[in-house]
Amino acid sequence: MYFADYHTHSRVSPDAFSSMTEMAEAAIRQGLQEICFTDHVEPIWFGNTAPRKTYDWAPLTEEFRAAQAAVGDRIRLRLGVELGDAVWDLDRSEAIMARAPALDFVIGSIHILSEQMDGRDLYSLAPRDEAETQACLADYLGQIQRLARWGGFHVLGHLTLPLRYLNENRGMHVSFDGFEAEMEDIFRTIIPKGIGIELNTNRGNTPLPDAKWLKLYRGMGGEVITLGTDAHAPDAVGCAIREGQALLRECGFRRFCTFRQGQPVWHDL
Repeated sequence: MYFADYHTHSRVSPDAFSSMTEMAEAAIRQGLQEICFTDHVEPIWFGNTAPRKTYDWAPLTEEFRAAQAAVGDRIRLRLGVELGDAVWDLDRSEAIMARAPALDFVIGSIHILSEQMDGRDLYSLAPRDEAETQACLADYLGQIQRLARWGGFHVLGHLTLPLRYLNENRGMHVSFDGFEAEMEDIFRTIIPKGIGIELNTNRGNTPLPDAKWLKLYRGMGGEVITLGTDAHAPDAVGCAIREGQALLRECGFRRFCTFRQGQPVWHDL
């Protein structure tokens, strides 16, 4: 079996503190054959909606070169980014990405609700009642659909991300049940474009998305799928990747992909 973690953050991200070398060494200890670094890049400043004029790519490339020198051929390293909240300024997102170094992989994700929801950050989201909760979930999926229509990425990251914060952090019992039509619309948008989704193992917690949505995506013809932990520290690298592969098999997948120079590389499950 081939094991790869395709969603990891190093100290290039504002919410992580380990070097790419430390993350790669952790992946080696976990028996992975490949790791992709996907540090945060946004057209707005991390954690708020103030526009950023540019992005300094130098720290990313310097970290990656240092990791390559440190680990040699002991593991395959890939360079990617998590492009967050591009829909807040698609022109600026495109301008930032046009100056990017050669990237193997881009995750598209949403962490901030729309202007109609005052740009609320999912991390601190605390809806007061069921009606507000449903409105927030609907708004989030609307942002995802806008991102899907744009399509400047390879996979949608952690599709059901609000559940991490509402259920795990707030102790709620929320699901995306009732949003089947919206999910189908998102999949109907990305599948013909060759854009996939990520099975985010969520560092061993509830997978994002879970089996219901994985089966829907597969049943609609979706095949492009990566596995990633969202590790922000070495101790989470590779967490539940093997269990994630088993879940994919249960949901009808026979292979998953990694990426090289923006092209999928397929691996049997």
